[in-house]
Amino acid sequence: MRLLPGILAMATTVVASNILVQFLFGQWLTWGAFTYPIAFLVTDLTNRLYGPAAARKVVFAGFATGIVCSVIGTQIIGDFGPLVTWRIALGSGLAFLLAQLVDVEVFDRLRSGAWWRAPLASTLIGSALDTAVFFTLAFSASLSFLEPGNDVGWANEALPLLGAGPVVPLWVSLAVADWGVKLALAVIALVPFRLILGRLRAGLA
Repeated sequence: MRLLPGILAMATTVVASNILVQFLFGQWLTWGAFTYPIAFLVTDLTNRLYGPAAARKVVFAGFATGIVCSVIGTQIIGDFGPLVTWRIALGSGLAFLLAQLVDVEVFDRLRSGAWWRAPLASTLIGSALDTAVFFTLAFSASLSFLEPGNDVGWANEALPLLGAGPVVPLWVSLAVADWGVKLALAVIALVPFRLILGRLRAGLA
């Protein structure tokens, strides 16, 4: 029962992000980019309070929730086909699981240092891994064999990076923008991490 709040928070974050990713925010982002990083905050709080084994349980609960969301998404047909392709489902699930489990390990190795070091380092590393795995698996033309019937040509259109840099496939700009948000939120999340941790510890005392 002690992990129930964390499990519910993780499940809510995953469901909300799967819904909000359908809505654009500007040219390079979706609203889901702003909610998904909360998953790292939930994992890190659980890790700090109850240890890595408990944090992994919360991660697996989020992973299971994500699988359900992805399967549902593949069955919903939008204007351009399923809302979630199997490549996106694979990329999303694998990226979440790998990134969160790496986050748990990095946090645990740094937990005895300054209070901010473990959550910041683990989130930065986990976020980078999450972005790289998801966007590569979901959109890279070199992996089109994963789902031959899924046309990812739109994501591989050659455009200037974020509209101003060197010419790269569109999905690279999307990945860089997504990673930038995660980096910023990793720093901002230190504030609620400290505040929530203090309140929870006071409640457990």
